[in-house]
Amino acid sequence: MARALAILTAFEGDELFLPLAELARRTSMHKPTVLRLARTLAAARFLVRREDGAWRLGPAAGWVGSRYQAQFDLDAAIEPILRQLSAATGESASFFVFEGNLRSCLMRCEGTAGVQSQIRSGEVFPLDRGSAGRVILAALGEPGDLNERIRRRGLHITRGERNSKIASVSAAVRGRHGAVLGSVSTAGPVERLTVSVLARYAPATVLAAKQLGQALGAMPSTALWATWHP
Repeated sequence: MARALAILTAFEGDELFLPLAELARRTSMHKPTVLRLARTLAAARFLVRREDGAWRLGPAAGWVGSRYQAQFDLDAAIEPILRQLSAATGESASFFVFEGNLRSCLMRCEGTAGVQSQIRSGEVFPLDRGSAGRVILAALGEPGDLNERIRRRGLHITRGERNSKIASVSAAVRGRHGAVLGSVSTAGPVERLTVSVLARYAPATVLAAKQLGQALGAMPSTALWATWHP
């Protein structure tokens, strides 16, 4: 693994292609060893070989780099919006992404009310339990009377549905052309967050969802999931 990584990091200058001999020189490995590792990397699309035998970085290397960069871009786009929502309500604000029938907390900001959320970043939950999942299902067009009501209201409130101690209000996050990216949720202890209190926090939550959609633009939900998923 270390030797394969040494080959990938040998592309350190402005050159597009490197001959096998130069890769061997930069990595301090014998040419047969470099060739064997380069062929393995090429099979995984991390390297591409030219007809004259020179090598360049492949599309898989670009994908890894884009995911690394996207993580920092996402942090800068998402965190201020969640912090603003948390400051407005005093409760925890979370952004959930989804894949298949699962959702995960990509980012969370704790509230100032003194009780931290029991949700951890990266934790996975089903879509059909809790307001953050319910609004995603509704936005995706899931049939049923409940989903129709959620679509009409543009939000959903649950108290003790997924966790008996947690209440929340959530809204779906839509990117460009209405693509569903996930959901934003305001959550806290069920004792404190009555239906009337959650209704009061609903406009700020819906606004945060709209702001997140604008900030994330055309990024697909699969790319958001890939920023944390191993």
